[in-house]
Amino acid sequence: MENRFDREMKKGVLEMLVLHLICGRPAYGYELLSRLREGGFDLKEGTLYPILYRLEDDGFIASAWSSGEGKAVPKKMYRATEAGLREGLRREALWGSFTQTVNQILSGGNAQ
Repeated sequence: MENRFDREMKKGVLEMLVLHLICGRPAYGYELLSRLREGGFDLKEGTLYPILYRLEDDGFIASAWSSGEGKAVPKKMYRATEAGLREGLRREALWGSFTQTVNQILSGGNAQ
C-alpha cells in the first residue's frame, strides 16, 4: 500500500510524463496507460483522463476521434500542440534542475 508521500510524489510528475509521451508521438488513452504501466506507474483510467482534460484545457494537447474503420471502435487520439511542445521542454528542464538540486542535497552537498 502506498503512503501519502508516494502518492503525492507520483501525482506531481504524472502530468509531465503524460505530456512527454504525447510530445513524442500522438497516442490513445489506453496506449498511454500501457506505456506508463510499463514504466512502473500503475494507473487507472480515472487518474489519466483528468490529466488529459487539463492538458487539453491548457492548450498543450489536442484530441480528435479516429474514424473507426471497419469494425474498429472510434478512439480519441491525443497529439501535442506547438504550445504543448514548448511546455514539455520547459517542464523537462525544470525537472532536471529540480532533481539535480534534490540529489545534491541528499548526497550531502550544498544546493546552489
